[in-house]
Amino acid sequence: MKDSRVARMHHPRRGAKRGTVIELKSRREIGIMREAGRLVALAHQKVREFLKPGLKTIEIDLMIRDFVLENKGTLLFFNYQGFPAHSCISINEEVVHGIPSEERILNDGDIVSVDIGVGKDGFCGDSAWTYGVGSINQEAQDLLTHCEAALFKGIEQMVVGNRISDISRAIQDYSEDLGYGVVKKFVGHGIGRRMHEAPQVPNYCDKKSFLQEDPVLQEGMVLAVEPMLNVGTEDVETLSDKWTVITKDKKLSAHFEHTIAVTSDGPQVLTVT
Repeated sequence: MKDSRVARMHHPRRGAKRGTVIELKSRREIGIMREAGRLVALAHQKVREFLKPGLKTIEIDLMIRDFVLENKGTLLFFNYQGFPAHSCISINEEVVHGIPSEERILNDGDIVSVDIGVGKDGFCGDSAWTYGVGSINQEAQDLLTHCEAALFKGIEQMVVGNRISDISRAIQDYSEDLGYGVVKKFVGHGIGRRMHEAPQVPNYCDKKSFLQEDPVLQEGMVLAVEPMLNVGTEDVETLSDKWTVITKDKKLSAHFEHTIAVTSDGPQVLTVT
């Protein structure tokens, strides 16, 4: 998987390389990243207001494109490893990397994950959120509630002196105790001048996920933490478009992500307004 386009949009699961350089950001640089993150958050706010049954996913994508460009941002996903759209829009059993199109239309009761990456003034912001369309059932609502909560369980562990595995363990323990499948095929990542930087941030904690290194969290580290939870199995597969990842049992999946800085005052979420 690591040589496929799908694997490179989100970091694929793999062992960390010993001696991987983690770039620490200064307070000034985190301030710039906060502006990139704010633009991502504002784009999500627009999506939240825009979503309704009957929309084509391409309409959402073009709205995001226009909003980001109007605010002098760059769209990080467009043509990234050949990805053909400005955002990833994934519906129901689609986990990540759904390609917006004229053919995909939102229906009442769907859940839709929207993943947006924005560059501004040389730095990046990255956030995904899963939304209910119209009136969703209780199973879907519970999934959204718990996946968002799992994200914040991970964020709570982002204090100086903890390790990446503390984030991973908090997400996995919370999610699996509730019976959800934690996607292990894809993981979170460092972020800064590039969308994907070291270290990797798995949403699970076992020996395979930390084969060589388990970095200590230091002031100035900035991470994109992004649990992906499934109602059923953790197993996923990729469709023939070589991008869209779905749950193997076709049950619902949710994806929540923030960009967060590790500071001496605790974790600071940058992808907020």
